[in-house]
Amino acid sequence: MSRVELHHGAATDVGLVREVNEDAYLATPPVFVVADGMGGHQGGDVASTIVVEEFARLAEEGYDPRAGAEVVAATLRVCRERIAEYAETQGAEGVGRRFRAGTTAVVALLVEDDDGPQWLVANVGDSRVYRFAGSVLEQVSVDHSVVQELLDAGRITPAEADTHPERHVITRALGVSPGAEADFFVLPLASVERLVLCSNGISGMVDETTLAAILAESDDPRDAADRMVAAALAAGGEDNATVVVVDVVGLVADSPYDSVRQRASLEQKLGALP
Repeated sequence: MSRVELHHGAATDVGLVREVNEDAYLATPPVFVVADGMGGHQGGDVASTIVVEEFARLAEEGYDPRAGAEVVAATLRVCRERIAEYAETQGAEGVGRRFRAGTTAVVALLVEDDDGPQWLVANVGDSRVYRFAGSVLEQVSVDHSVVQELLDAGRITPAEADTHPERHVITRALGVSPGAEADFFVLPLASVERLVLCSNGISGMVDETTLAAILAESDDPRDAADRMVAAALAAGGEDNATVVVVDVVGLVADSPYDSVRQRASLEQKLGALP
């Protein structure tokens, strides 16, 4: 795969209401993940950690960049199996029949086809991926939520969605929805200056105008991530808040540096050689 230079930053916070941070994230180029766990301590936090562990393995061991969707689908399948096994074990040990372990997951990784490298994005649940280009913030992923279904059906407006009583009810999650499949999106590399992955502790607390302003004002992705989490806390911090910000800097030349050829070229330019 063509090498792509990426800069990234990430931040997470338990928030001002929750006692446990059930979010988890991975920022190991070229694989990035945000997972928002649910089910309470030792439920949601374990489920989100499982997702990060499996995709970290993918980042460390490598993958076929021309089979990205299949690779991600297979990794999510392993996540579902591990989460189900964990929940079954906890139930068998008497933790309780109502024990739940589930998580959303949003994933971005570099893939490639004949046109070159691209971003492959996958999501399950309401954690989001945005792209930022030309000072415009655009949501790429589509929430798997009751509110999104109401929006799609034209039964509520975007303004009503922001305050709808079921705005936090999701319709797909790993470990909670049997066979929950991911949606996939492919983004040309040139169309993305900056990629943002976040839990709904960010997107549900901070409006997109404010997020776009933070991204426009923060050259360093680490600063952007810190400021987004700070904005979520300033807005009330009602949930765990996690964000990963990735900048596409450019392509890295694959050909090795040829010092002899470069020296000859320089001498020609200086007129030392005919």
